[in-house]
Amino acid sequence: MSSRATGIDRSSPLPLYYQLKSLLLDQIGNGVYAPGDRLPGDHELCARYDVSRTVVRQALAELELEGLIHRVRGRGTYVSPPKAAQGLVQSLTGLHEEVTHRGATLRSDVRALEIVPAPGPVAAELRIPPGSPVVFLERVRYVDEEPWVYTTTYIPASVAPGLETEDLTLTSLYDLLEHKYGVALSHGHRSLEALLSTPEIDALLGIGPRAPLLVLRSVSYDETGRAVETFVSYNRADRTRFEVDVARAPRS
Repeated sequence: MSSRATGIDRSSPLPLYYQLKSLLLDQIGNGVYAPGDRLPGDHELCARYDVSRTVVRQALAELELEGLIHRVRGRGTYVSPPKAAQGLVQSLTGLHEEVTHRGATLRSDVRALEIVPAPGPVAAELRIPPGSPVVFLERVRYVDEEPWVYTTTYIPASVAPGLETEDLTLTSLYDLLEHKYGVALSHGHRSLEALLSTPEIDALLGIGPRAPLLVLRSVSYDETGRAVETFVSYNRADRTRFEVDVARAPRS
């Protein structure tokens, strides 16, 4: 079966699971599969996209980890309904700033740093056309040499030309954006939810099966209102605490 027919480009450097995940993301975002709809089974996805069951399982595991789908034992995999959001107020700082402020050391195991076409949902968050070039950054963050956080980040390639060539092992991404590329983050939207880990995350963070995670999703904007970054971070619940400042709203 040709890659044109399946949507999978075997000549691309992008992993097959990532391509399949992006295809399913686009289909969910475009309403091909609506909340509550059952996704095709593993065998059907293998046949439809001409990929192995390992590829299918990894793509579905990441979608499940992000809360977009859920599995029902004995019935299949379904598109999850949107979750109710509650306000989360936090200063717009990165993990690098938070950790070093507390006197700890932080380094990143950069697993991927490359230009990729923006999947539909990512493009929507960044307010760019689907397929636009974006920098994809995948990291495991170590605090005092212990893995704490797994993060995936997307930044429009036009925002920081050449970012994909930088060494982000010890460098703060936000500092680099501000001081080298002149991009000062002004405001953003962040949401927090609790999820259970997958085997892939277990291995990356060195945690037990189905361990609790605090998943932070973020979109950041510059002073002009341009979306310049979106990320999802999977934080070990036994190592992470989010603090929220609240105030009572004035009476009308």
